[in-house]
Amino acid sequence: MQTAVKKADVLVEALGWIREFRGKTTVIKLGGSLLESQDALLHILLDIVFMETVGMRPIIVHGGGAAISKAMDEAGITPRFIQGRRYTDDETLRIVKEVLARDTNHFLCDKINELGGLAEPLNYTTQNVLFGERIKLHDTDGSAIDLGHVGRVTRVDVEAINAATRSEKVVVIPSVCVEEGTSGSYLNVNADTAATAVAKAMGAEKLVYVSDVNGVRQNKDDPESRIKSLSADEARELIRNGTIVDGMIPKVEACLETLDNGVHKVHIIDGKLRHSLLLEIYTTTGVGTEIVNR
Repeated sequence: MQTAVKKADVLVEALGWIREFRGKTTVIKLGGSLLESQDALLHILLDIVFMETVGMRPIIVHGGGAAISKAMDEAGITPRFIQGRRYTDDETLRIVKEVLARDTNHFLCDKINELGGLAEPLNYTTQNVLFGERIKLHDTDGSAIDLGHVGRVTRVDVEAINAATRSEKVVVIPSVCVEEGTSGSYLNVNADTAATAVAKAMGAEKLVYVSDVNGVRQNKDDPESRIKSLSADEARELIRNGTIVDGMIPKVEACLETLDNGVHKVHIIDGKLRHSLLLEIYTTTGVGTEIVNR
């Protein structure tokens, strides 16, 4: 009986958050090691089906760097990275499109459907919703750096996404966009920045980065030192004073850019923790780090 009462208490706690976020858009960025872990991915997708069932409008934006590298290895292509970005020539782009917009995108949609949800794959083989331009980088001497077919999102087809979410579907978008001003050229896009662009365009309530760490930490090696909540200014200070280091820096900088673009709140959670998405959104304590403008 006590176990049943505790379960009821959890439901009552969740009720207030369910009401608050009903009808609001949350963008969930999936990538990294999570896509390689079938068990962790299954629980995150189940959480997303729950979110849609109780009235939220979840949108998934995903990458797939590990799968792309594996496919390139099988094709005998050595990956090249320039300033942290994958150099994308014609053959690499073909693999990126195949892995992201076909294999990974449809795999995620199939799993959501198996879990009782209804997914809508929005990619270049169905209905493309991301448009962009090539990224222009420069070397230390100011000379231009060629990244090949690498870009950033400049426009999102909001109407197409809204049409799917109004039909109570979970939208799933790969980080590939059509190059503006061309007749069907494509660009490889960083999934974090693609998620930011989608969240901004959709006026999202939240953007959640599903990661392989439990959030920002006072000590990067101690999971128990997780910081529950940060203001944008506090996050910038933690980068400045060296508390936030290594791979967490670009992730937090992406969070800050998202807040600057009008999204109300950004979360970093550990996708390996079972039901971490539900625990972060529908409980008071949460399990990750939230970063807000305040």
